[in-house]
Amino acid sequence: MRDIQNKKDVIRLVDSFYDKVNNDDILSPIFNDFAKVHWESHLPRMYEFWSSILLGTESYSGRPFPKHLALPIGEEHFERWLELFHQTLSDKFEGPLAKEAESRSSNIAEIFSFKIKSIKGNL
Repeated sequence: MRDIQNKKDVIRLVDSFYDKVNNDDILSPIFNDFAKVHWESHLPRMYEFWSSILLGTESYSGRPFPKHLALPIGEEHFERWLELFHQTLSDKFEGPLAKEAESRSSNIAEIFSFKIKSIKGNL
């Protein structure tokens, strides 16, 4: 295995991860039934998001948190998201950028979970 090196690798990571999400009993209903994600537009945004974070492309612009606030998600959803994301990373890549992706994904999940709990008054 090798490290994440370019956008092609980011696409491979994102596509593999969302394949898992779409087949997951916990996450698929959130993405597909509740949010009704339009995958043809969502996936390219995720390529840009992770390319910006991992490759420094600065190609992503947007505010991802507000879209998550309206979702019926809790700690178990963040835990499962992380489990699948980290599993995808370890299945496909190893190296400093893969470790960075693992760290960043953990930080994102922690921040989003905390903010949702704070805003919804569940602290």
